[in-house]
This record gives sequence, structure tokens and C-alpha cells, in this order.
Amino acid sequence: MTATFSKHSVHINNIDLYYECYHHKHKQELPTILFIHGFLSSTFSFRKLAPLLANDFHVLTVDFPPFGKSGRSSSFHYSYENIAHTLWLLLDQLPYSSLAGVGHSMGGQLLFNMMHQRPDHIQKGVFLCSSGYLPRIKPPYTYLSYFPFFEKVIKHKLGKTGVLGNLHHVVYDQNMIDEEMIRGYSEPFGDDKMFRAFKRMIRHWEGDLPSEILQTIQAPCLFIWGENDRVVPIQTGKRLAQDVPHSQFISLPQTGHLLPEEKPWEVYRYIRDFIFSSEHPL
Repeated sequence: MTATFSKHSVHINNIDLYYECYHHKHKQELPTILFIHGFLSSTFSFRKLAPLLANDFHVLTVDFPPFGKSGRSSSFHYSYENIAHTLWLLLDQLPYSSLAGVGHSMGGQLLFNMMHQRPDHIQKGVFLCSSGYLPRIKPPYTYLSYFPFFEKVIKHKLGKTGVLGNLHHVVYDQNMIDEEMIRGYSEPFGDDKMFRAFKRMIRHWEGDLPSEILQTIQAPCLFIWGENDRVVPIQTGKRLAQDVPHSQFISLPQTGHLLPEEKPWEVYRYIRDFIFSSEHPL
């Protein structure tokens, strides 16, 4: 099946949201998969995985603010709760018959928040090296975020090792890093507005959802982890899979944190089989 690809930008909840769609015009009954990227990333990170899944599903990839091509408003509330709410407001405007979510890294926590906000609306969740159990940022750092120079400090700290150094930290096979990856993951560092918005995120960020909330999620969930993830250790994934009641856990050897980049075909097959599985079908 061939899906039609399109790009969009809409103004929702006082912020501009950029998203990309793969839509099957004559297969409206197909499930829709929502992709949510990680920290300092964008829809770019799913450029290999999303087209594969678009062979079988409608696919929606979103830049959540303040990242990618979405807005960096100085008045938006950049909490998990509000970003998840904003994504729901976007979905309320789009047609879909059934919905699965895929969250990578920080995007996994946003997916958890969405599932918590509307428990019956996401039928299945897939978590790729998801963030988990991180506490709220300590008050001294939130106080510092009110100083006018703070965004320059953040930019310097995050950019100190350079994009290439960051990529070396998040992938297992260093040889896979190419110019396309370097250009794609360099984009956030060229926009000072993103860092000004990020300091607001530091103030608003409430930390990851606790175990007692994760244990209330009833939708089937699949956790896929890189065994060599140096950003979110595999032990975090196993703990998440224990907390969420209806879970499966898969680990991939010789794989780091950037699963959608490192093992797109393997991840595609696991997600496809999970969504199409006869147990809890969409």
C-alpha cells in the first residue's frame, strides 16, 4: 500500500505545532500510529522508521514544542501535562479509527502522560528507550533559569561535546554516523529561541510519572531497548515493564539509545507484529 505524505503546521493551545502525515486515502479503517520524539530531537529521528510503518498504517509524527519546527512561545507552559494535552487537541482535529502511540526517550514520558489523561483513547503503546523515574529538577536550577544569561549556559553545556560527540554517546556503531545525521541533529543548536523556551521547560517540567500512575495504565505496552543504551539504562526499561500491567519487553544487542536510527527494520517488525497481534487487536 502506498501512503500519501504531507507536512502541516497548525496553531493549537497558543503554540504552533508541526507534524507530518502518511495517510492511506482508501484505507480509512487502518490504525493510526502517533510518533513522539525525544529531547533535542524532532520528526527527523523517525525518517527511517515512519516510512516503513506507513506501509501498514496511517502514521503521524509530531514535533512537540519547543523542538523541531514547532513553536518556541515565551508564554507556553512546557510541562509534560500541557504538552500531552496539546497533542490531544491536535488529535481531536484529525480523523482516526484506532490509535497506537510510539514514544522514544523523552517522548515515552509524553506518551505515558497522554495515556494517563485519556485512558481509553490509545489502544497500544510502544516505548523505545523511554525516559523513566526522573525526578523534578531541583529548585536551585529552576531559580537559575530566571537569570537572563541562563539560556547561554544551557546552550554551552549541551553543545560542549558537539553534535558529533553527542551522537557517539547515543549510538553503538560509530560508523553509522553520517553527514545527514550530523546536519539533522545540529539544527536545534542554531536557534537561540529554542534555548530560551527550554529554560521555561526547566521551570515547568514536573518529572516522570511515578510507579503508582504507571500501574494504572491498562493498554498493552511494548518496551524495546538497546542493550548498550548509555542514556537510559536497560534496567529502567525492565522496571517500567514491571510497573505497567500488560507489558512485553524486548532488548536488542549491539544497540544504543537511538533505536529508530540504529535498528529501524527490527523495530518496525516488532511494532507491526505487536499492533497486529491477535491478543488485544486494534
